[in-house]
Amino acid sequence: MGYYIADLHIHSKYSRATSGHSDLDGLVHSAKLKGVNLLGTGDFTHTLWLAELEGKLEYKGDGIYHYRGVDFILTTEVSLIYSQAGKLRKVHIVIALPEIKYVKELNKELMKYGKLDSDGRPMLGMDIPTLMKIVVNTCEDAMVIPAHIWTPWFGLFGSNSGFDSIIEAFGEYADRITALETGLSSDPPMNWRLSCLDKYALVSNSDAHSPDNVGREANVFVKEMNYFEIKKALETKDREKFLFTVEFFPEEGKYHYDGHRNCNVSLKPSETKKLNGICPVCGRPLTVGVLHRVEDLADREEGILPENAIPYRRLVPLREIIAEAYNVGKGTKTVGNKYNDIVSTLGNEFHLLLEAPLKEVKRFLDPVVFQGIKNVREENLHIKPGYDGVYGIVRVFPEPVKQEKKIERRGLF
Repeated sequence: MGYYIADLHIHSKYSRATSGHSDLDGLVHSAKLKGVNLLGTGDFTHTLWLAELEGKLEYKGDGIYHYRGVDFILTTEVSLIYSQAGKLRKVHIVIALPEIKYVKELNKELMKYGKLDSDGRPMLGMDIPTLMKIVVNTCEDAMVIPAHIWTPWFGLFGSNSGFDSIIEAFGEYADRITALETGLSSDPPMNWRLSCLDKYALVSNSDAHSPDNVGREANVFVKEMNYFEIKKALETKDREKFLFTVEFFPEEGKYHYDGHRNCNVSLKPSETKKLNGICPVCGRPLTVGVLHRVEDLADREEGILPENAIPYRRLVPLREIIAEAYNVGKGTKTVGNKYNDIVSTLGNEFHLLLEAPLKEVKRFLDPVVFQGIKNVREENLHIKPGYDGVYGIVRVFPEPVKQEKKIERRGLF
């Protein structure tokens, strides 16, 4: 079937630590390769980016803009930094608006709290209720999505600067949240352990800082939808329209488990608790990871499936599968060439990974690449969780592929 796939949280070239290719043409090119139909613009608070959006995007109506075959919704991410209850808070919020006129109105208000052009994701000296009041007064149809809610420093529930509950953070505006973004470091099952989150739809987005990362997480809708239909589908958790999310394997995040990198100690939260949070090697406090933070706030055991929960699919990006199959880096020319050959022949990446019949795929692919895709679909993977700043490892094959296996060819590849 044909899906309508949306990645609502990305960044432009005007955000810090982003690729210079993250302009409209670069983002659209990547979205087409991936099979993403709808992108958030990101960074609409930045004057130069907004000017590019206004000059190039065509308004289709009902909150949807268009550029060279890809739909857009106007979005931005803001970084709120303030003190509350004697603690420094740092929280990232994604905002979406249906028309540029509302963007301009909102920017006029936000510039009172920070320099909008200093970064595509501006830092604002304001608390969440103040932001919410401004956003709601600007546009009743605004969407508000707390970003990557478990990230230690910038997530709503972050262990270092976040909150223990939504009410504590949002106050009277808790009901104005459109959805919650799980982020790369958590997936829906982790969030389902908190009953207080049941009322909110969980969305997944790439937070891409380069075109290649567009769509590494995404939201899958049953058909093409406008801004207001998407907003309603999220707010009501409409399973007939909002089909599933595409997820990273959260173990790949560099703070998934607890541990000490210098001591080569990696621990599950339960193991950390048995040790009273102390490293068994050096005797110092362990670095607490995202999974531990979830455990601290959870009121359910693992394995709970809440009523009306939106399903999910976990994937490994095609470039990573190819890189492992050929035992080379994912940024190499070999991977780039193979990737382009595959998607030009078999369709976009999401089609290949999610729905293309394996019998048809097998006829055209290198046997090792095919086996990698099959392993991902079956979640037959080998995972070593990240900890204390060390990225986790998700392997499609149990061991590095030997050269003699790679030189076999079938069909075009």
